Amino acid sequence: MRRKFVFIGAGSLDFTRHLVRDLLTFEAFDDCEISLVDINEKRLAYAYQGIMKIIKKGNYNAKVTYTSDRRAALVGADGVVITILQGGVEVWRHDIEIPKKYGVDINVGDTRGPSGIFRFLRTAPVMLDIIRDVEEICPHAIVLNYSNPMAMLVSYLQKQTFVNVTGLCHSVQGTAEMLAEWIGADIKDIKYVCAGINHQAFYTEYKWKNEDAYPLLKEAILREEVANYEPVRIEMFKHLGYFPTESSGHNSEYNQWFRKRPDLIEKYCTHGTGWNPGEYAYILNEYLERETSWEAEYKEWLEHGDIELERGEEYASNIFNAILGDHTPFFFNGNLQNKGYIKNVREDACVEVPVVATERGVHSTMPVTLPEHLALMVDHSARIEELAVQAAITGDPIKVFHAILFDPLTSSVLSMQEIKDMVQEMLNKNAEYLTYFKSLSIEKI
Repeated sequence: MRRKFVFIGAGSLDFTRHLVRDLLTFEAFDDCEISLVDINEKRLAYAYQGIMKIIKKGNYNAKVTYTSDRRAALVGADGVVITILQGGVEVWRHDIEIPKKYGVDINVGDTRGPSGIFRFLRTAPVMLDIIRDVEEICPHAIVLNYSNPMAMLVSYLQKQTFVNVTGLCHSVQGTAEMLAEWIGADIKDIKYVCAGINHQAFYTEYKWKNEDAYPLLKEAILREEVANYEPVRIEMFKHLGYFPTESSGHNSEYNQWFRKRPDLIEKYCTHGTGWNPGEYAYILNEYLERETSWEAEYKEWLEHGDIELERGEEYASNIFNAILGDHTPFFFNGNLQNKGYIKNVREDACVEVPVVATERGVHSTMPVTLPEHLALMVDHSARIEELAVQAAITGDPIKVFHAILFDPLTSSVLSMQEIKDMVQEMLNKNAEYLTYFKSLSIEKI
């Protein structure tokens, strides 16, 4: 049976080609149909060329089409992958620069806090349009979302659709592999339990050959090359007792401990992690340079680049194989609406928990109870995110303000009135993307 997979946001060129490469490594999908969708026709055409290069190298029998007509592409779809970005760098930059003007120093801004919330609010209506199309055209399709902010977007969708939507992120397996390297272990010998919310989950168990590996990690972080690589996460590990997912750069903006003073930013956030996370200007310039350099780089790869056909570490292809292919069960960490999956985190929030994909779909494998101090942190973030989700569902700007009012980093730096002024400015700046709101004024509370 020929399966059909639709990639929405296929102009995410490197990500799309890696996901398709992984998909084609499964025998069940050798002759699948792949439909690429994007509103940027130039990037879409390049995506098509890249996928065709992979198919030629692997001598696969897959059929590939590309179109900007999403509804046409969804006809007959068995699986849908979403990797969209609503608004480019010139829009995203204001999520960082406006809070910075008020004194809130944000690093990446794609997950939570004022920047993550506004990224969500811009993206939410587009995601809902996609899901409404899926409901109508291919209601039984498996939908995998990679777009950030993961937790808010997935929670927003799962509350409004019967479609099988799961959120995916590589931070859990990526961190697990990093920790294995630190202790000299083969990742195949590592077993762990990891739970929380996307980008803020913790390894409640981390074992090497069935033995607790946390004592070895406590020794590893004393080595200079390790200590200098992940300063924020190691500091959190030292004081919380459990290692968190997601990079130091990201983690530094999710809490109140590392970015509220210049000296703390210099100590914890300016060095290490390989990408200078304390320097927003550095990161912004990287993104701006990609806006002008991507075409030449991709052309170079199309003409001269080599292709590795081995399957990568992303979950998507394994999930599709478990549900639609040879039905080999696949265990991973996925983002689901909390139905008792984490006992001490808000019910119905989007949580990242151990799950399994089978021919029956994606299901939680075990209930988890977080250590109480971790639950305090995770539940607080989850409740903020759920307030932002309700803001999008109801079109209420006051809920946006209240969500940001309790953000740990923002509230550690600003007064209530300063936060209100900042949120109003961000609402005004994003007006063209928030036409679904009843009002953009938060003056009358």
